[in-house]
Amino acid sequence: MERVEYDVLIAGTGPVGLIAALAVADAGFRTALVGPKASTSDGRTTAIMDPALRYLDALLLGPVLAQHGEPLKTMRIVDATSRLVRSPTVTFRAPEIDLPAFGLNIANRELNTALESAAVARPGVVRYEGLVERWETGEHLVGAVLSDGSELSARLVVAADGRSSPARLAAGIEVDARPTGQTAIVLAFSHTRPHSGMSTEFHTESGPFTQVPLAGDRSSLVWVVKSQDAAELLALDRAELADRVERQMRSMLGRVTVDVDPQAYPLSTSQPRRYADRRIALIGEAAHVFPPIGAQGLNLGIRDVESLVSVATRHRADPGASVALAEYEVHRRPDVAMRANAVNLLNRSLLSDLLPAQLARSTVFEALRAFSPLRTFFMHEGMRPGSGLRSMLSFRTRDRRAADRT
Repeated sequence: MERVEYDVLIAGTGPVGLIAALAVADAGFRTALVGPKASTSDGRTTAIMDPALRYLDALLLGPVLAQHGEPLKTMRIVDATSRLVRSPTVTFRAPEIDLPAFGLNIANRELNTALESAAVARPGVVRYEGLVERWETGEHLVGAVLSDGSELSARLVVAADGRSSPARLAAGIEVDARPTGQTAIVLAFSHTRPHSGMSTEFHTESGPFTQVPLAGDRSSLVWVVKSQDAAELLALDRAELADRVERQMRSMLGRVTVDVDPQAYPLSTSQPRRYADRRIALIGEAAHVFPPIGAQGLNLGIRDVESLVSVATRHRADPGASVALAEYEVHRRPDVAMRANAVNLLNRSLLSDLLPAQLARSTVFEALRAFSPLRTFFMHEGMRPGSGLRSMLSFRTRDRRAADRT
């Protein structure tokens, strides 16, 4: 069979892979998208923050995301532990950083469906359903033999094929991965009180218990528990599970009704030794995995795409050349390392019974609660790296101008 050559081959049809296909094609590259039909069985939701939404809007995805997403206006962190030292409640409000909402929360099945439809319809994207059975790395091209016998090649391969990433393995990139001993229980539920666009992240001794608003009087839930306790929750009928959820939330949303059977996802952390090699660049969970704290996962993956497309465009003659991959590595490593380290540190502090860890967490949260410029910095930095410092400088400039006027 004759091998078909492309500029870029994207392996993986999760949200990050589908977004990468759209962005790469829109940048003018001949693009192959390889992977099974996008999943519609994923019960999770994703909070897409404002910078990522603006990037997706440029890919003509804004209207469909607005149709299915629920605005996330307020984010609150509550210490629900029973330890000696507890942190104060911290509330982050989008108007504090001049936004109507931090972003939108959207069900993954709706997100995947919208992205799949857009990718299939987008000029420049050639869709291959199935899996890559064999990778063949070379000096100038990477070859891919698909499960149906098709043979493709590309100057750049984008590995968006998940945390076990066969493409990453083909690139010879080693990864530091370890389980956290936690499992995320995911479900959606209805409630009798309005959520008013607020997400509340309860910090417990086993991990975060995070409620995120959905359309109407409904919310999604990610409940992180110790893995040995997950089976007990999964065995509960919906009425019993609803009662447990309501009690864990202190009835803040009134009476709870669980709408769907829960799903369970074992948690782990994963960081590759490199982010690109042998004409293969890593994005999404092929490049970083950490616990679901602070809505970082997909947003970080979208920044992977944004950076990779920018680098590829600057090296259009050969987007997979070693100089291009080195540039991508330099761009992504600081952002990924900072997010992963912050999330993993916070997660470990929740699991730790050590008094110094409790004191440190309480001190940080009290500073965030009491000091508005620090809270603003934290919100900006959580949305996009580097924007926090710009917000602090802007805050000082406004203060000086106000002082001059008086």
